[in-house]
Amino acid sequence: MKKIYSLFSLFLLVTLGYGQNKQTEKADKLYQGYQYVDAIDAYLEVVDDNEADAYVYKQLADSYYHLFNIKEASIWYKKALETTQDAETYFRYAQVLKSEGKYDQANAQMDKFAELAPNDQRAKAHLANPNYIPELADITKTFEVEGVSINDEAQSDFGAVLSNDNILYFVSTRKTSGKEDAWTNQPYLDIYQSTRDENGDLSAPEEVSELNTIYHDGPLTISADGKTMYFSRDGHSDGTFKKLKSKRVKVAQQGIYKATLVDGKWGNIEALPINSIDYTVSHPSISSDGKTLYFASNMPNGLGDSDIWKISINGNSYGDPVNLGPKVNTSGKEGFPYISEDNILYFASSGRQGFGGLDIFKYDLKINETSVNLGNAINTTRDDFAFSVNTTLKIGYFTSNKTGVDQIYQAIPICQFKAIALVKDQITNTILSGAQVTISDAQLNEIAAQATDIKGNTSFNVGCENTYTINVSMDGYETASFKVAASEGEDVTVHADLKPINEMITETEVKLNNIYFEFNKSNITNQGALELDKLVEIMKDYPEMKIMVRSHTDSKGQADYNLKLSERRAQSTMQYVISKGISKDRLSAKGMGATAPKIDCKSNCTEDEDAQNRRSEFLIVKG
Repeated sequence: MKKIYSLFSLFLLVTLGYGQNKQTEKADKLYQGYQYVDAIDAYLEVVDDNEADAYVYKQLADSYYHLFNIKEASIWYKKALETTQDAETYFRYAQVLKSEGKYDQANAQMDKFAELAPNDQRAKAHLANPNYIPELADITKTFEVEGVSINDEAQSDFGAVLSNDNILYFVSTRKTSGKEDAWTNQPYLDIYQSTRDENGDLSAPEEVSELNTIYHDGPLTISADGKTMYFSRDGHSDGTFKKLKSKRVKVAQQGIYKATLVDGKWGNIEALPINSIDYTVSHPSISSDGKTLYFASNMPNGLGDSDIWKISINGNSYGDPVNLGPKVNTSGKEGFPYISEDNILYFASSGRQGFGGLDIFKYDLKINETSVNLGNAINTTRDDFAFSVNTTLKIGYFTSNKTGVDQIYQAIPICQFKAIALVKDQITNTILSGAQVTISDAQLNEIAAQATDIKGNTSFNVGCENTYTINVSMDGYETASFKVAASEGEDVTVHADLKPINEMITETEVKLNNIYFEFNKSNITNQGALELDKLVEIMKDYPEMKIMVRSHTDSKGQADYNLKLSERRAQSTMQYVISKGISKDRLSAKGMGATAPKIDCKSNCTEDEDAQNRRSEFLIVKG
């Protein structure tokens, strides 16, 4: 019975294969001749006759793929892959999904591709970093989070600040042998320090004994030169408190104190004039120039339970407190401010929409926009607070009680910058709003697309360790591409000046930028499609115009191979234009191989000269 069943299955497969070939013979010949537009029509006839199967769906998808018709290719690949296909089909579908911005679905297809072709370099690259495109586009994740070795798992550790000489200061309740806070029945806070070595490892914490009292001390902030410290301290230590006779207790507020480093020890401790026995002044953070001190307080005229304030500092003179207003403060609690060297204010808030408890936010003082949540890479459903970052040493720290105890974590900045495009008319210098701008990574994967605003601007947040290409297109103008080099965090502005499209027409040809193809491939790419769309618009504007497409290769490889490759590329180019509504009678194609180089460098061509020789020309055929 088993043998009979196997033979019957084989007979069905053979019969179906033969029927498929008869049904698609015409379409297959068109496809094999790179006549993708006509091939699509022929395959669709099979679909309309209800005789299509996975093979037809795949051929349709591949035809649309070669024409860079992403929408239709996606439809037919999805149908084709209801049946198991070869590895390349999964790869192409993944590329289509990426172009649609469906990165998770694309990764699923790349996983299948990697299973079928594990030795393929594309599969290896995917497995090494499957989520690199979402990471480039993810503007909320700006830090990688790791634990640190100095935490006491049973006691609170928080408020870590790293000085420029690699001393990490923080506060802790780990000194259990001392006096306890009557309000919390927990040890009082003390200031500790740990040295960070060149590998980022931290030494065993040591108490900064000259700053600590039997009451609360800390948190703190350190000046850029490491010689001045501002820190919080309980008013009990210097006798500034209120007596509540009814309860026979002494109520002290937190105040801010200044200390200076003398011969390696902290001394010259003095209280700031903003301290009060009526309200708390705490959580100090000094600006890098030492002229502004930010702090948290529940002093009168605030917006909520506690607010972020600032005062100016000029030597030993201090200005009046200034509330930072509703772009930072809310009716809830704001605290733990930290001002970075690049004027980003980080703070904790319970009054803004977050993940739960205290969340950490940032406020860019340079642009004066609303505060932004740091996202779930940092924030959790518990309290997250006391964020600091040393931009010089490229390391940050924050505190979270996500384990049930306040613990310090390090936050490693993910380097990002803004790639800004400013689009103008090259001739008149007029700002061009509504221009379509896309940005692609070094592998030509499109990351994002958007239009320019009324000022001709658009920008993309991208990672530093990559190079990018910005493509700009607009009706009536030549599409242009601009390279964006890797950055160390500085924003990069590209001045994208577009040529009016009528300057592309000469007496003999339509001048387009090179139509680039993937190595050893002939399908139209995103960049090629953008360029050929200009030719389509010109031919629609000039209905009598006829074009011969001539494609050239560089001199590498055998002459007969180069000739065939250039013929395929010329045909693909022509087929794309036909697919956009241009009559096939107005187009012809010819592959030239390496017989007519633009630069006659023979076998000594540089990479740039080879690139210039790999080109397509669009000659105007005289009637």
